[in-house]
Amino acid sequence: MEFIDTHAHLYDEAFRDEEDSAVARAVEAGVRKMILPDIDSETRKDMFALADRHPGVLFPCLGLHPTSVGADWEARLAELEGFMDRKIYAIGEIGMDCYWSREFTEQQQNAFRLQLEMASKMSLPVIIHSRDATDLIIKTLKDCRHLNPRGVFHAFSGSIETYREIQKLGDWYIGIGGVLTYKKASIAETVKEIPLERIVLETDSPYLTPVPHRGKRNESAYVPHIAQKLAQQLEKDIEEVAAVTTQNASNLFGI
Repeated sequence: MEFIDTHAHLYDEAFRDEEDSAVARAVEAGVRKMILPDIDSETRKDMFALADRHPGVLFPCLGLHPTSVGADWEARLAELEGFMDRKIYAIGEIGMDCYWSREFTEQQQNAFRLQLEMASKMSLPVIIHSRDATDLIIKTLKDCRHLNPRGVFHAFSGSIETYREIQKLGDWYIGIGGVLTYKKASIAETVKEIPLERIVLETDSPYLTPVPHRGKRNESAYVPHIAQKLAQQLEKDIEEVAAVTTQNASNLFGI
């Protein structure tokens, strides 16, 4: 079986001096490709440097994370121009986050909209971060429907009604990660109503570690645990889950 981790922050300081060994463990576990979402200028160069060391395995993206949007958001967004000569596979992670703060909600929405436009011009998918911001995300997508957006809703935890609503506003896959393995996680029931052909697997490492490693640093090597739980919820063989989600990710990111 082969897997793709569609969301891994392997360049995060949590992996300091262990990035390459984490990649090796993932490949050994059957996770042969990993998507690296961008956050901001604090880690961007580290992300590209790591990707350069593992061509054909790590695939970098470019974007400004909503929690990095502040009063200087326009300058931070302009920094992306300096990396347009790089091969990237998505614009992300982008979106809105009203969990930590609502101080820059308008700025987040503006940055989100501009990056949706960027993705459309570059014919790239987007990786959407949405936390306590579903209504604002949907409003923005409605405003940008003419851009024919496509991509993945990272760490999806919404209802089946939310899933159906966003499908009217673009071509969207759902990112399923370690939360699926948690007791009483609502996504464990919701996912039963989502077609497997619309699901991709992710870790969000070093965060959201799946059972049985919960409480430890997450890493891409743990994707099979997520796949096993998904297979259980969908009453399918893990081989089918691996094959379909891998093909989904390959189609979405062109890898």
